[in-house]
Amino acid sequence: MRKPSLVPYETIVRATSGEPEAVDEVLQHYSRQIQLAALENGHINKDTEDSIKQRLIAALFQFRLDRQVT
Repeated sequence: MRKPSLVPYETIVRATSGEPEAVDEVLQHYSRQIQLAALENGHINKDTEDSIKQRLIAALFQFRLDRQVT
């Protein structure tokens, strides 16, 4: 099993601040997983794929990096 790669921290910081290129990098990083989640009857459902992408983008803008986990 291959080791999963992570999105670089700097990219996440830039994406959470709304930088379009960084958001695209995050979407590209997870594109395969998004497509797999959008599979229906062996075909990618574009509406589902778009919905997942929109929810990921919304989650990026809500993500806070200034809180410490206790």
